[in-house]
Amino acid sequence: MENNITTISREELEELREAFGKIDIDNSGYVSDYELQDLFKEASLPLPGYKVREIVEKIIAVTDSNKDGRINFEEFVSIIQELKSKDVSKSFRKSINKKQGITAIGGTSAISSEGTQHSYSEEEKVAFVNWINKALQDDPDCKHLLPMNPSDASLFKSLADGILLCKMINFSQPDTIDERAINKKKLTPFTVSENLNLALNSASAIGCTVVNIGSQDLQEGKPHLVLGLLWQIIKVGLFADIEISRNEALIALLNEGEELDQLMKLSPEELLLQWVNYHLVNAGWQKISNFSQDIKDSRAYYHLLNQIAPKGDDPDELPIKIDFSGFHDKNDLRRAEYMLQQADKLGCRQFVTPADVVAGNPKLNLAFVANLFNTYPALHKPDNSSYDLNLLEGESKEERTFRNWMNSLGVNPYVNHLYSDLSDALIIFQLYDMTRVPVNWNHVNKPPYPLLGGNMKKIENCNYAVELGKAKAKFSLVGIAGHDLNEGNPTLTLALVWQLMRRYTLNVLSDLGEGEKVNDEIIIKWVNQTLAKANKKTSITSFKDRSISTSLPVLDLIDAIAPKAVRPEMVKREDLSDQDKLNNAKYAISVARKIGARIYALPDDLVEVKPKMVMTVFACLMGRGLNKIK
Repeated sequence: MENNITTISREELEELREAFGKIDIDNSGYVSDYELQDLFKEASLPLPGYKVREIVEKIIAVTDSNKDGRINFEEFVSIIQELKSKDVSKSFRKSINKKQGITAIGGTSAISSEGTQHSYSEEEKVAFVNWINKALQDDPDCKHLLPMNPSDASLFKSLADGILLCKMINFSQPDTIDERAINKKKLTPFTVSENLNLALNSASAIGCTVVNIGSQDLQEGKPHLVLGLLWQIIKVGLFADIEISRNEALIALLNEGEELDQLMKLSPEELLLQWVNYHLVNAGWQKISNFSQDIKDSRAYYHLLNQIAPKGDDPDELPIKIDFSGFHDKNDLRRAEYMLQQADKLGCRQFVTPADVVAGNPKLNLAFVANLFNTYPALHKPDNSSYDLNLLEGESKEERTFRNWMNSLGVNPYVNHLYSDLSDALIIFQLYDMTRVPVNWNHVNKPPYPLLGGNMKKIENCNYAVELGKAKAKFSLVGIAGHDLNEGNPTLTLALVWQLMRRYTLNVLSDLGEGEKVNDEIIIKWVNQTLAKANKKTSITSFKDRSISTSLPVLDLIDAIAPKAVRPEMVKREDLSDQDKLNNAKYAISVARKIGARIYALPDDLVEVKPKMVMTVFACLMGRGLNKIK
């Protein structure tokens, strides 16, 4: 690999990293083999499908050492090396090198010193600064940091104490962090580090991939890592309501002959595209198929704004008139500016500048459209209620916890819907890999699946997933067959997913204990010994122990592991009402994350004493305790 890097210039490496980053939008550091075609297009190397397939086969044979069908940046560079010719070099340079606003910074990692640089997008920085300034402008705890200047590096300095990050997580997913756990005054390097741990572990709990980021990176304000994390946090908030169970008016987007369950399987990005096209059709304008090439002339945006702007039909709202006078301007940049002036009338001039629209920046245009949707969806739920309302129930808290856990580990593609997104078992195979269950990737069918017999390929994958679970992972999968996973049987799918999460959690503990096998009894024994050693009065008999509903055993354990982390005045110990129990649980989970425990469970899991999730809380705290000893 090093030899390849030495023959590729720094400039070209930047170009490649920019292309790679556009496809790897969740910042996991990988793209899937089936995303390669998009990657080559982005790098201005449009290749026919058969050529991409040949390359993929070659990668898997030569470079993809763990045969997981995922390509990291180094593997991508080595492919380009092979394809490289004078023409290819030229087309790369023309297409990406001229991009405005890419700031390159010399890296400090071992890889960077071999000639890699990290780049970050100036446009993204500006967009995120403006969004944060607006989102938190009235928060008294942020007065010392806001407003930030979008044109300098103040974003990276302002995030360094962890307060803004914690606040943005709560802005995107309210109530994720108990504000009482944030260190706000007289900050020291230690309390800053606690805030950053709290932010990272909470980001992980809402489904952000934070595998390669540490609190030190954020403290140092490493731009590419900061922007990658911020984008994920902002996206969680933007996409929260673009989901049919949370917004039934989205049913209006059903196309002729389309079933509701098909609409339910769409990702937020796909729903947004369908939403834009719904309004464009009503406007008599042509549909778009992406948020890059197709919106560059701003004309689709003009029609979208005109469709969603309030017409004054509701007595509570004033009409907002969209002025089309800039629509025919010959200059793309001027036309985009006029369009954004109209968006400003709706209070939605966010995320994009005229240059971002004209350049077709897919990430920022997606954010612009999501914000438009959240502010003025302009949809009405159809009157006829001939739909299966059971489909609209939405995910349970348990399902969401599992989904967030998977996404935080960087599975690809991102899991939006637990059951339909697991129907081809590709995510399950990745989780097997991460939990050290050996997967033979040659046995795995990968997308794109053929139109005819495609589902059969998925069922074959699911059969293999069940077989691996039984034979290699030694899971209890009685009565579970491949078609249960493929059809998204909730009970049976959850049974497998829970065992994967449990195995993952216990692996972490086993590693800390130098390979010693860990089970429930060992965890309970450790918890009670640790509590007794610290002279605590609490103890637990099992993960079903009713005393856990007060969260006092958890809080006492945290105090035993990290004295002074728990502020006694924040904890209610006697005559607890239901609200007191919930407050204790919220505080316990936030403080646990703050001392470095990566906990996915929710406060309700403690209050309701859900044994599975309770086990993960104590296991994570045991991991933190053992780590401290080491």
